[in-house]
Amino acid sequence: MWTSNEIRKTFLDYFKDRQHQVVESSSLVPVNDPTLLFSNAGMNQFKDVFLGIDKRSYTRATTSQKCVRAGGKHNDLDTVGRTPRHHTFFEMLGNFSFGDYFKREAIQYAWGFLTEVVQLPKENLWVTIYDDDDEAYTLWQEVTDVKPERIIRMGEKENFWSMGDTGPCGPCSEIHYDRGEKYACDNPNCGLGVCDCDRWLEIWNLVFMQYNRDENGEVTPLPRPSIDTGMGLERLSCILQGVESNFDTDLFTPIIKKIEDLTGKKYGSGEGDFPFRVIADHSRSCTFLIADGVFPSNDGRGYVLRRILRRAVRFGQFLGLQEPFLYKTVDTVIDLMKEAYPELQSKKDFIKDVIRMEEERFFITLHEGIKKVEEIISSARETDRKVISGEEAFMLYDTYGFPLDLTEDMAEENGFTVDNNGFETMMEEQRSRAKKAHKSENAFAHEQLIAELLNGIPATNFIGYGNFTGEASVLAIIKDDHLAKSANSEEIIIVTDTTPFYAESGGQVADKGVIKTDNASMEVLDVQKVARWIIHTCRLKGSLNQGEKVYMQLNDKFRMDTSRNHTATHLLHKALRMVVGDHAQQKGSLVEPEKLRFDFSHFDAIGDEDICRIETIVNEAILNMYDVKTDVLPIDKARKMGAIALFGEKYGDDVRVVKIGDFSMELCGGAHVSNTGQIGLFKVLSEGSVGAGLRRIEAVTGRHAFTYLSESDHKLKQATTMLRTTNADVINRIDALSKTIKEKDKEIEHLKARLARASSEDIINKAYTINDAKILIEEVESEDMNTLRQHAEMLKDKLGSAVVLLGAVTGDKVSLVCFISKDLVNKGLHAGKIIGAAAKAAGGGGGGRPDMAQAGARDVEKLKDALDVARNMVEKTFS
Repeated sequence: MWTSNEIRKTFLDYFKDRQHQVVESSSLVPVNDPTLLFSNAGMNQFKDVFLGIDKRSYTRATTSQKCVRAGGKHNDLDTVGRTPRHHTFFEMLGNFSFGDYFKREAIQYAWGFLTEVVQLPKENLWVTIYDDDDEAYTLWQEVTDVKPERIIRMGEKENFWSMGDTGPCGPCSEIHYDRGEKYACDNPNCGLGVCDCDRWLEIWNLVFMQYNRDENGEVTPLPRPSIDTGMGLERLSCILQGVESNFDTDLFTPIIKKIEDLTGKKYGSGEGDFPFRVIADHSRSCTFLIADGVFPSNDGRGYVLRRILRRAVRFGQFLGLQEPFLYKTVDTVIDLMKEAYPELQSKKDFIKDVIRMEEERFFITLHEGIKKVEEIISSARETDRKVISGEEAFMLYDTYGFPLDLTEDMAEENGFTVDNNGFETMMEEQRSRAKKAHKSENAFAHEQLIAELLNGIPATNFIGYGNFTGEASVLAIIKDDHLAKSANSEEIIIVTDTTPFYAESGGQVADKGVIKTDNASMEVLDVQKVARWIIHTCRLKGSLNQGEKVYMQLNDKFRMDTSRNHTATHLLHKALRMVVGDHAQQKGSLVEPEKLRFDFSHFDAIGDEDICRIETIVNEAILNMYDVKTDVLPIDKARKMGAIALFGEKYGDDVRVVKIGDFSMELCGGAHVSNTGQIGLFKVLSEGSVGAGLRRIEAVTGRHAFTYLSESDHKLKQATTMLRTTNADVINRIDALSKTIKEKDKEIEHLKARLARASSEDIINKAYTINDAKILIEEVESEDMNTLRQHAEMLKDKLGSAVVLLGAVTGDKVSLVCFISKDLVNKGLHAGKIIGAAAKAAGGGGGGRPDMAQAGARDVEKLKDALDVARNMVEKTFS
């Protein structure tokens, strides 16, 4: 029987033998593609190649790509476990041609692999093609022995693929496996293309990219047609291993066995299998997403991960698991996948910690959510309402992470229903907001336009690692997105044959400077890289012609300050890993002249002592004056040497390695100093959280660090003068003043209490009696809620069996406090309900315990109305 590892390896070897470059899976987090939430197809990492923006050293490739479909356009989250073939995480086997071979070879390769290598029965294979693709129909019969009646023509929805509204597109051909009548549906016309039942399993999709669609929807032939194919490893494993569903393959059964061990329940009972499938699938997703740098949060990718993880926990509860358990499945997932993805092994402990901590948070969330639902139901009953509104259900879901199905369960238990339509309306509004906030494809469309304009122009030669000046020839002038022969006093883009200007990349900002000719001067506003070219956006004064010679001059101070900060980020990265652990991996950075910003994976705040250790390590590396050397090496060799690859970076076949003495070695294309001594000084400005599991350090170097320390010293001197002390004794002086202030605060509180007691003697006479109970509901003067509460409690203690409600204007709002003695609570009086009604009358809200409650309100003019409402409620209760 084929194992999944054997299938994956056999597929890659098959195409390697046919001159395809084996390319490792890209991250689940797409690089430089804001149009995608997660990598969801094998072609994602080759998108720029298909668009002509990027060039590779090969024209044929094959991959086994990690994919997640659990958000955005492609979302299988709610389908997982209900069908035998849908997953949030899966692997897509694919082969690609970038203007090399086309339909004939793609069909030959696919048919040959399926029928000759893994030897699927030909009588079980069916093929679909696009309605109008006569070429594919003919080729399937020419190069394979598939029978004509097994080639089904289908429409654009099923068999025509597009990268987007515009751009490359083309017909596709799908290979389906007939699992037999046993899996057929009840439809008497059941057949391929008629229904989507479990009998017909799509296993391989061959996309023939042969057209380009313009903004008007017109399609024209591409000059170099390409191939993009995809086949799910899980589906092929299911067929080759002869099992009922993907969940019965060796990719899932060990995980399900682990869940059995954790729950004491058995998988295979039919209806009760659903939670096992969900947890097994979601365990894989969580493991791989966290390994690729995604952490649970309340937005974007982190929000999707949080939903997946919490969904698994909810289904664990259905199996009786009432404490964190999902993190215990990680070992099994990694044991299964480490052969193909060895990087998982080194991240295992960190992945488990992230999942465990999120599980612990969710159990707290469930507790808080249940309390909130109970409050909503209690409040609704007061107005005879029997429906939890869509807004309330959405608040529970969005703010508390409380699942809608659990809200529905609690509602049903209490004789309530949930406004699902209202909930869906709120969800749709959220999706619309997210869609508007999501970056569009305009940037990519503009890059593609620039690349098309520059097609045929030689690549730019970057000389800026060792040169701050240079002479060059203007190869192209772009004005208003069109090529021009000349320009005069306007903002333009120019492309030169060589340039010392660094294009924004890897977190480092673009260089500034000037470009001059005899007749013109250009201020360089921005520098970007588009495919093979470095483009300079400039403000031109004078006239410029294509082909003209120019003199290019960087702002050397700007570049040197930036270089200091960039090399310092490498030193900081190493120091962080030394102090807090290897899991502290770079997740983003900003390197500019004034300061550096460094984002890294870590859950807890870094204490002052550890910050001091980090600063010391970095500054010692600066004092050691390590030489900073660079080398260009094949990526495999660089990794074997121990060079660290950074999050969010694209790497080609050859990479630039930056080695700082024997201290640090990273893959990096940025600008650096030649010796760490040139950095001068390193100082951390701040450390804080920027998301769940993500921390940020901001720091300064060189003259900016000196300026910061000089200003800090000046402020210290000002403080010592004001405090009439010395630098050495300033902490002791502040400590002494702090103690004095605390003592004075105690004296003030004591005086306030004496005043309150004196005041209470006057106000207590305003209490009146109903059925032997004292009622005191009055407006008083009070500075704050704390003083008001103390005053009310004191009065309640003096009155005995009593209702005491005091209101005061504190600042620009109304404060209300209510105390009720225990004997009256037992008779049905409820401080929380009384205070809630009173606060509502003054434009506020609130609640609390039966014996004590407090609330605030906005309308100070309505304080008397609020007290009247409270008085009427109390008297009505007694009557």
